[in-house]
Amino acid sequence: MSDLEEHPEAAICEATPGPGPRTDSYPSREVPLGGVRGVTVHRVLPQRDLPTVGAWCFLDHFGSTAPSPDLPPDIDPHPHIGLQTVTWPFEGRIRHRDSIGSDVEIEPGQLNLMTSGHGIAHSEYTVPGAPAGHGIQFWIALPDGDREIPPHFEQHRELPVVELPGLRATVLIGTLAGMRSPATVYTPIVGADLRLEPGSTVNLPLTTEFEHALLVVDGELTAAGVPAPAGPLLYLGSDRAELTLTTPTGAHAILIGGEPFGTDLVMWWNFVARSHDEIQQARNDWETRDLSRFAGIAGHPAEQRIPAPPLPNLRLKPRKRRAH
Repeated sequence: MSDLEEHPEAAICEATPGPGPRTDSYPSREVPLGGVRGVTVHRVLPQRDLPTVGAWCFLDHFGSTAPSPDLPPDIDPHPHIGLQTVTWPFEGRIRHRDSIGSDVEIEPGQLNLMTSGHGIAHSEYTVPGAPAGHGIQFWIALPDGDREIPPHFEQHRELPVVELPGLRATVLIGTLAGMRSPATVYTPIVGADLRLEPGSTVNLPLTTEFEHALLVVDGELTAAGVPAPAGPLLYLGSDRAELTLTTPTGAHAILIGGEPFGTDLVMWWNFVARSHDEIQQARNDWETRDLSRFAGIAGHPAEQRIPAPPLPNLRLKPRKRRAH
């Protein structure tokens, strides 16, 4: 799953220091990705007033509103630069292929991490006979010193788990409560899958220097004393040593966080960069089939690819985080 909107909005995401503790709710928006399969996702990041949470710059909840089980979210070859894609499925099996030769299937409980660096192309298809995919895909912005590194791919089938009374938290990325994921990261960060038992109240330790946000996938949950319904993103701000979670029914949620990202980002389509010119060059390289940057993918004919949308007729302008 990727940002395949036919008319993507341009965004420059400005660096912002941690704002202190917050409990701000940001609604998801339905994004039709187009194509013959009519794929629709719920996008909660970026937001107009909240472009990043730490280095996290994109979060889609996919598959939960697919038109029918017969229309899985197959995504043809497309490019990325300047980011890591993190795929975490709840249901189904997804086949990942990319331009550096990776060809793997992923299923629930496993994590795919693709680091685009200077440039990579990939595709994602539902495995024939498997249920339609349902899960989460994130993007992590690469910092200046690492955003031009050679592309690489990892799959992690065993991830550490934080167990507290009433809570089982799988650490997908970074570090939580002393447990560290084996996935390669380039900024101080955390991403975790939280499963809470009915009737539980949990005090989850957090890294005080991080800003955090919570996406409830399912169930009734109260976080930091406020209701956190399924769907919106609850931005928790920074300077929290712990997060209190309470649920009467049980709940499933995703926690993300990290040190506030110290660099302004330009995001457009599937590219994370620093300037309009970098975005334009990446688009040109994809459209002209520059194989030194975006090589072909085994099993896909050269013509099977998603064309880049046209750039807007203006230079990209900053998108500012809301002042607190």
